[in-house]
Amino acid sequence: MQGRDVRWLLFGLDALDAPFTHESAPPGLVDAMADLAGRFAAAAPACDRPRSGGVGRRCHTVAVLLADVVETAERVTATSSRLAKTEALADLLRRLSPEEVAPAVGFLVGRARQGRVGVGYRTVSSLLGEPAVEPSLTVHDVDALLDELLATTGSGAAALRSETMRAMGARATAAEQSFVTRVLIGEMRTGALEGVLVDAVAQAADLPVATVRRAVMLSGDLGGTARIALTEGAQALEQVGLAVGTPVLPMLASTAADPAAALAVTGRASVEHKLDGARIQVHRRGDEVQVFTRSLADITHRVPEVVDAVRALPVRDAIFDGETLSLDEDGGPRPFQDTMSRFGAEAPRSPLLKPWFFDVLHVDGEDLIDRPLSERLEVLERVAPAYRIPGEVTDDPAVADRVSAAALAAGHEGIVVKAIDSVYAAGRRGKSWVKVKPVHTYDFVVLGVEWGSGRRQGWLSNLHLGALDPSGEFGEPGELVMVGKTFKGLTDELLRWQTEHFQTIETRRTGHTVFVEPATVVEIAIDGVQRSSRYAGGLALRFARVKRYREDKPPEDADTIQTLRAMLRT
Repeated sequence: MQGRDVRWLLFGLDALDAPFTHESAPPGLVDAMADLAGRFAAAAPACDRPRSGGVGRRCHTVAVLLADVVETAERVTATSSRLAKTEALADLLRRLSPEEVAPAVGFLVGRARQGRVGVGYRTVSSLLGEPAVEPSLTVHDVDALLDELLATTGSGAAALRSETMRAMGARATAAEQSFVTRVLIGEMRTGALEGVLVDAVAQAADLPVATVRRAVMLSGDLGGTARIALTEGAQALEQVGLAVGTPVLPMLASTAADPAAALAVTGRASVEHKLDGARIQVHRRGDEVQVFTRSLADITHRVPEVVDAVRALPVRDAIFDGETLSLDEDGGPRPFQDTMSRFGAEAPRSPLLKPWFFDVLHVDGEDLIDRPLSERLEVLERVAPAYRIPGEVTDDPAVADRVSAAALAAGHEGIVVKAIDSVYAAGRRGKSWVKVKPVHTYDFVVLGVEWGSGRRQGWLSNLHLGALDPSGEFGEPGELVMVGKTFKGLTDELLRWQTEHFQTIETRRTGHTVFVEPATVVEIAIDGVQRSSRYAGGLALRFARVKRYREDKPPEDADTIQTLRAMLRT
């Protein structure tokens, strides 16, 4: 019996007007059903034991519904327990077929395997229409939809995309429409971070976490790694290695309050300037050079000056890790937003970007990621001395302080302290690299608060922050000027307190925002400010997080917009 015969058989059963018995069944139907049942039983995988070769217990007799992925995402969002998140994700992964693994993983982290498909929020929200009552979309359906959207180009593409979106929207429930919208615009906030998914893949496949993590680091492909782990096992996963042209997840740094504290963690270290630029990873194979962002996006066409610089180096094959930033006429760093504006431009333009490298992962056939940093720096000095980030090797806090002062004086963010014997742990934020940046704290007035979502559903969360304008430079003297928002740093205790407190001083509300009397002062830590046209004061806070509420301070004692503007580098 072929697939087409099965479909017609099921259609025929559905069309019968009344139940049938063994005796009243149409001729041949009982035999056909028996044959079909036997084939299903023979094809079904054994779900009561792990497969050989380290591949965990799995069962996927039917296509997994998108609703199952949505439900899992909601469970993950609703808990703060890493163990509960891991178990929920592992349970889903076990039910996926090999073809469903990579798409489902991409959905959960908000990065579909197809990348951006050219559909924005406004387009999606206007086309989905009335939601379905019952779920019917499968993971494969949505993955195929994204393939279709990506392939739809040229004349008439907009109409075809609209038709595709309407057809999908008609089959999606309200929860599925919301989920797909977040996938399409890349704003998934499920709490299903890559680290938790790595743990879940290891649990579902019955493999060591370290084995899965290393494969993810070297391939830069969580979905593909999950598929290999779940279907092929440990031996296949161990074959995943570093390859020139395939970006790897960047090594990350933890934080310390000062250089001495950082050295206490790392021991003898390379203390290097931390540039206020954009992270890049540059791969060279012969004359071909590729440049990737920290999220592994290929932006080679945007940075021809970086390509030219690396093409001129005395190597054949190489992988460099570093940053790029734009410089002013005196050779100093331009403001961060200038670098990011140039970095994000599709066509090259002024100002030019200069690459700076702090690590090398591969040179001319030799992988270096498992070699100590001291050896990697020697290789970097040999092949790219003109592009090395400044630094010194030391275990003396006084020397680290001096390097930090020099970095700040040069207009950089601070320093990174790197254990001199450390290997390159791609994708990890461990204690081998520790960054030290000056933290600024300011007192702002709360202007409004947005209702939270996910685990913070029902709590007032995202704070609207205002600075005082005593001179009336941006309005009436003594008024408050909005400078940013933040929901970072809020404990459950603070969330409960502010949800109760701000509703008692509410002045009005619109949509998801409760506006309040400007009477509450909050201390906010920031890494700095940047120019912004979003707010009247012409700036926005960078990496703002709540330190504490200042019940001892009246709004009149809040910090001023002029103080913040003095931080802007010109």
